[in-house]
Amino acid sequence: MTSLAPSAGSHPLQAEHLRERVDTALQDFLARRSLELADVSPECVEIADTVSVMTSAGKRLRPAFLYWGWRGAGGENCEAAVKAASALELFQAAALIHDDLIDASDLRRGMPAVHKRFESKHREQGWNGAPEAFGLAGAVLAGDLCLVWTEELFSASGLSAEQLARARPMFDTMRTELLGGQYLDVLSQVLPEKDPAVMAERALRVIRFKSAKYSVEHPLLIGASAAGADDKLLAVYSEFGLALGEAFQLRDDVLGVFGDPATTGKPAGDDLREGKRTVLVARTLQNSTPAQAATVHRLLGDPALDEAGVDTLRQIIVETGAVTQIEQMITSATAQAESALAGADLAPGPARDVLAGLVVAATARKQ
Repeated sequence: MTSLAPSAGSHPLQAEHLRERVDTALQDFLARRSLELADVSPECVEIADTVSVMTSAGKRLRPAFLYWGWRGAGGENCEAAVKAASALELFQAAALIHDDLIDASDLRRGMPAVHKRFESKHREQGWNGAPEAFGLAGAVLAGDLCLVWTEELFSASGLSAEQLARARPMFDTMRTELLGGQYLDVLSQVLPEKDPAVMAERALRVIRFKSAKYSVEHPLLIGASAAGADDKLLAVYSEFGLALGEAFQLRDDVLGVFGDPATTGKPAGDDLREGKRTVLVARTLQNSTPAQAATVHRLLGDPALDEAGVDTLRQIIVETGAVTQIEQMITSATAQAESALAGADLAPGPARDVLAGLVVAATARKQ
């Protein structure tokens, strides 16, 4: 058992030195996987190296929610819980790698997306065939390995068989629902839906299953279930996590249009070029004049959209009041999460304060 106390006034992601412990757990795990791949061929180490780079950045929000869900349910401060939480970073890496492929995104966290890394290596080496095809294949395999390694790290975390068995149903549900949400997101981009109200309803469902549940609610429930939480606490965590997860993704949608590339790590307006049917876009269309709606339909999803086009869409989004409405939704969902947390019967210790801090970290962010 570790006895690391939270630093006074520290960022909630740093409480009990969780971020550094997650980093160490991932580094150690991936170093061992790299040796296994080297036994296949030294050339295969490139995959592990790529995943290591991919997982070296990130906010570590999902591990934090799992760990503090565990602590709030009475779980001890131990490395087994940290390792189990760290597995979610590998799952997140798999989701991002595949998401960047689906969206044809060139950047992730300020670095070339994984498929672009493999594509560049192909070009640098002057290999046969199409660099793009090699990049796609390398990214698919790297993402698949992350899925495999998610299971491996979680199962070998050091949690007892009983703790793992309690957490397993939610852990499995999380993985299935995320991929279902991802497919729903892909489907939303191609359906010829003209009714903005239906588009908004679908976008909210995508938010719930592609992001809100697996970013906040599911990690909390996995940690709490492993610690033996009762149904009452699980219900409170679910209410807290789903509301906060939706606020988190709504903030992400705003940043996808108005965020600073220096902090988001992605080009400005990338969500507009990708044609993402977000709640922000749906609310814009709901409030648009016919002329504004025609402009949105013409420009949204144009991969060659220039800065002038991005600015035009941003102006319409602001003028229609869509940003104000999304900010109101974020405020409302955040208040719901805070209310649920206030009524939670948590174990003595720092969990309540840290979870309250994570509410702010998830919603008042710039990246």
